[in-house]
Order: sequence, then C-alpha cells, then structure tokens
Amino acid sequence: MRRLATVLAVLAAAATLAVAVPQSASPAFAATGELIVNGTVHLNPSGCYGSDRRPLFVDNRTDSYVFVHESADCTGRVIGIVRPDVRSSWPLGRAVSVQ
Repeated sequence: MRRLATVLAVLAAAATLAVAVPQSASPAFAATGELIVNGTVHLNPSGCYGSDRRPLFVDNRTDSYVFVHESADCTGRVIGIVRPDVRSSWPLGRAVSVQ
C-alpha cells in the first residue's frame, strides 16, 4: 500500500509539472494592430504605456483587450478595459497595458 501511495504522489507531481511548465515558459505575444494613447501610435503593442496627460484617450485598433490603470507604471488598480476596435477616454487613467 505504501508503494502505491508513493507512485500516485510521483504521478501527481509529474502531472502538475507538465501542466505548469508550458504555461510559465510560454512567450508573450504582441497584439496585432495599432494602439493610440493620447495621440501616440504604438504598432503591435505589448506591455505598459503610460501618459502624464489626463484624461487618457485610448483608441484600441488591435485584436486584444487593453487594460486601463490608475498608475503610470501599470502597477495600480485596473479601472477599465477597452475592447478591440473601441475608443474611449478615462479621466483617472494614467496608463494602459496590453497582454
């Protein structure tokens, strides 16, 4: 019985690693299209784009969702989401991130 428990524990650990490793090792991909933040065009954006002007105008011409943050370095709270092919303004927005 002890041997069966050991074998099951090893199989469970192997299954966990098989699922976890590919997700953490997967590369980040840029969105396809243009993201315009306060008039600045970012082609095939990926990552964080801050702005010191308010309100924050976002024109999402990409195939990805854009997350609006209340801090300029994208570490703050997410205050909104801009869907693909949508334009919007955010009075409290300081940055956007594309994942």
